[in-house]
Amino acid sequence: MDSLNYELIKPDKCLADFVESYWQLHNKADDNKEITLLPDGKIDMIFTKSSAEEFQIILLGLTTLPDKVVLPANTMMFAISFKLLATEYILQTPVAGLLDNAKILPAGFWGFHPDDLSDFNEFCHKAYQIISSLLPAGGADTRKLELFNLLYGSEGAVTVNELSEKVFWSARQMNRYFNQEYGISLKTYCNILRFRASFRHIKDGKLYPQQNFSDQSHFIKEVKKLSGALPKQLKQNKDGRFIQFSTLGRS
Repeated sequence: MDSLNYELIKPDKCLADFVESYWQLHNKADDNKEITLLPDGKIDMIFTKSSAEEFQIILLGLTTLPDKVVLPANTMMFAISFKLLATEYILQTPVAGLLDNAKILPAGFWGFHPDDLSDFNEFCHKAYQIISSLLPAGGADTRKLELFNLLYGSEGAVTVNELSEKVFWSARQMNRYFNQEYGISLKTYCNILRFRASFRHIKDGKLYPQQNFSDQSHFIKEVKKLSGALPKQLKQNKDGRFIQFSTLGRS
C-alpha cells in the first residue's frame, strides 16, 4: 500500500442519512495496480483522472460479486459513498439497472471538473454544498429512515421479519421496494452488510462467525460467495489486492 494514498472523511451530521463518507485514493506509482473491490452495500460516485485517462464521473450501483479492476498509474480518485436512501432523495433515480455495473455520468455533472481533484478538502466542501441543496424539503419517509437506521445499526444482523415488525411494513412490500430501487432483495442486502461488518473481524484474525451467522460453514460459504476467497485468504490479503482490507481503519 506504500504507493497508494488513502483518506476518508465522514459527512456532516445533516447528511448522515444519505452520505456514508467521502474518500480519496491516489495511486502514486508509475505502474498499474490490480485491486479487488468487495461488496460493501454502498452506492459510489467516483471522480477520477490519470496520466492515461481523462477525467470521468462514474456511478457504481450495488455489487454482489468481487470486482477485479486495474487502477492505472498516477490515478487520482475522489468519491462520494452514498447510503441507499440517497438514490431516491438525492440522486432521484433508481439504481436497480446498475446492479454489479456502472455508468459514466455526463461531463460537468453537479458542476464538477478536473480541477476539483486537486484538493480533497475543497472537494468534500463542494460536495456538501451540492448535496445539502438537494435535501428533500419535507424530509425523507420516516418509515424508510427507520428501516435503514435499523439495517445500518445492526450491520445486517437482523431478519426481514424482525424489520417488518419494527417498521410496520410488510416483508413483501419491503422486498418490492428493494428490488425496484436497488435490484436486490432486502435479505440479500442484509447479507452484504453483515459481510462488510466481518471485514474488521477477519482483519483482526477472527476467522469464525461474529455477525449472527448460524455456524462456521455458513460463515465461510457467505464470505467465499461475496469475496471469491476464504476468510484466511482475506486475512492474508496478498499484495494488498483487497483494497477495503488494506485501507480498513485508515483515514
